Amino acid sequence: MHYDFIPSGICAQKISFDLEDGIVHNLVFERGCNGNLKAIGKLVEGKPAAEVAALLAGNTCGPKQTSCTDQLSIGLRKALSGELSQD
Repeated sequence: MHYDFIPSGICAQKISFDLEDGIVHNLVFERGCNGNLKAIGKLVEGKPAAEVAALLAGNTCGPKQTSCTDQLSIGLRKALSGELSQD
């Protein structure tokens, strides 16, 4: 299933990913720190979404209360719980 999550409080404007049997695939951030966000996509590819969400939850960016990875964790949890509609 494909998901698009609109994050808040970060530079990235959209986080897209696929979940197949709870496993993360094809993670892409729209805008933000391109190199770092591509690396995150490579690091989480093929990993369980619940594990990724737990690992990244609460991570901050500079003085912000959140970060791209924290927002990813929110999006993954919403997708897993059915709160995020699939495309």
